Amino acid sequence: MSMEKLPLCFLVIMSLSHALAQTDLSGKAFVFPKQSEDSYVTLIPHLEKSLNAFTVCLKVYTELTRKYTLFSFATQTLDNEILLFHEGNSKYSLSVGNVAVVFQVPAVTFEPRHFCASWESESGIAELWVDGKPMGRKSLKMGYVVGKQSKIILGQEQDSFGGGFDEKQSLVGDIGDIVMWDFALSPEEISNVYIGGTFSPNVLDWRGLNFEKKGYVVIKPKLWI
Repeated sequence: MSMEKLPLCFLVIMSLSHALAQTDLSGKAFVFPKQSEDSYVTLIPHLEKSLNAFTVCLKVYTELTRKYTLFSFATQTLDNEILLFHEGNSKYSLSVGNVAVVFQVPAVTFEPRHFCASWESESGIAELWVDGKPMGRKSLKMGYVVGKQSKIILGQEQDSFGGGFDEKQSLVGDIGDIVMWDFALSPEEISNVYIGGTFSPNVLDWRGLNFEKKGYVVIKPKLWI
């Protein structure tokens, strides 16, 4: 039977199956080779729910010293529902519900860096861990609930739902090993993630990732061990 004669419902199922196919990206990274306002990756979470807590971890290599985005999670009502952002001068901000706290991070010569950001509504405690070391605890949006029906984007910072990109905030470099949970990991668990351990991330899993690439984004072997 030719493609033209296949039943519409079967073609829709094939399309959905392709769009939702999970890819094991172990040993790989997304590469953003140049500054852009139209190159990005959309991540499709395994579960879509409101969040009373979360932990997101990732690894990034870049030579940028300007502002750039590491992780952008928007809803239709808030562009910075969750945002991990480099502010310049070795300062990184974590936003929840459009409110940000800033962490001063020790500067290093260009090399891959590992980040874990966590937050919980009950205590309002936000944490940032860099290369397995805590950067301290901050108060952030106690009692807040992160909205569902999200748009999660790498490589760009959303100023509107799935858009509003500024190329001067785009990532140029490599990013990978992205995992996310719907709870705040303990210090022991974050240390385990940093040294390469894994334990069933239930929102985003680098070993079984649903994603869509747009523009000039390349998947290559990662530069770090």
